[in-house]
Amino acid sequence: MVSLLAMLLIGGVVTTLIERAVTRNAGATTALYVDSVIAPLLPDMRDTQVLDDAVRQALDETLGQGALGRRLAAMRLWEPDGTVLYANDKALIGQRFAPTPNLKQAFSGTMVVNYDRFDNLDEQYAAPKGPLLEIYNPILQPWSGDVVAVIEFYELAHDFEATLYNARLRSWFAVAAVTIVFFLALYAVVLRGSRTIDRHASDLKSRVRELTRLLDQNRALRQRIQNATQRATALNESYLRRLGADLHDGPAQFVALASMRLDSETVLGKDIPEGKRESEVSSIRSSLDEALQEIRDICNGLVLPQIEMADLLELTRHAIAAYERRSGLHVEQRLDPDPPPLPISERICIYRFLQEALNNGYRHCRGATQIVTVTCDADEIVVAVSDDGPGFDPDEVAPESLGLAGMRERVESLGGRFNLDTSEKGTVLTVTLNLKEPTQS
Repeated sequence: MVSLLAMLLIGGVVTTLIERAVTRNAGATTALYVDSVIAPLLPDMRDTQVLDDAVRQALDETLGQGALGRRLAAMRLWEPDGTVLYANDKALIGQRFAPTPNLKQAFSGTMVVNYDRFDNLDEQYAAPKGPLLEIYNPILQPWSGDVVAVIEFYELAHDFEATLYNARLRSWFAVAAVTIVFFLALYAVVLRGSRTIDRHASDLKSRVRELTRLLDQNRALRQRIQNATQRATALNESYLRRLGADLHDGPAQFVALASMRLDSETVLGKDIPEGKRESEVSSIRSSLDEALQEIRDICNGLVLPQIEMADLLELTRHAIAAYERRSGLHVEQRLDPDPPPLPISERICIYRFLQEALNNGYRHCRGATQIVTVTCDADEIVVAVSDDGPGFDPDEVAPESLGLAGMRERVESLGGRFNLDTSEKGTVLTVTLNLKEPTQS
């Protein structure tokens, strides 16, 4: 729209300038020709107020024949006061009219040229049909250069009209062509710049979205780490309390019983029969052996056997075998035959998960069939422990219970996912670890 308006404005200005220049040049050529033909016939116009018959006859003959006669539609010779000294219309000779602006401009020494289709040359006489050049040509005194008269004449301008039309057409064509070329060049520059801006804007938006996503992930991970740290601290304290309770209620009781029996009269008395003393000592030794066995059992639960050298398949089978020895039950195994290598932190996590999940199944649904499933692909590893027990309500699990909470915290601390699915048909505990996310080994 801007280019179109600019083309119309520039085209109008250029066409007007060309029309004025062409009109003035054509008028100047005609005026020079008329002046060269008519001026020699005129007397000294400073002193002559009326042309004599000889001059008029010469003008009539000149204007009525030849090329000049065919080209001129009308002609008048004016004095400075507006008196018509000569005209091809004899009725106008000697009449005085109020000088028009064009006539005044001509008497000031400037040639005036107008192009139009004049309807009337004056109020009484009609102009010939067709285009006309209206020319006011000042007549100058040869030795002084003063304007002594003005020749007003009208030239038939059919050829000029065709020339002017062609000039207009060519000027509009040139302006339109330049405008189109300029518009296309500008359009190409703006289009390229717009595409570049759009591309950069799209890249910037993508980067902003990516940065926003990373910031959200960082905030979520930081929050998870904080929550995991807080829960791990609480769980660690709970584990320590449970370990202290196990030591107090188990080995400590047997050791305390043995200690009290060592101080009894049966052991220290001198008159006690030897057989009775031996029986008491044997009972004390039995209590100490039970305390030692419980301490070993507790240590075995805390220490992971051969876990640094075992792969996932060996580790899983070891955890299942240990559980089967303790419980006397059989666990069905569905293991991936070719699991990927895992960092030690993830192997510890899986081993503890299998321990706790199998023990929970034994405590809460004794006699149910238990299944351990391990599946792997290029992105993640999934370990599941399921049973066909009656299930339970997760909302009824006591807050101080460490089993489910400990498994969840251990898995989520490594960036994994822990899932519990329980119903009347059984319970499934699932751990999913992402193999592409780096973990601390």
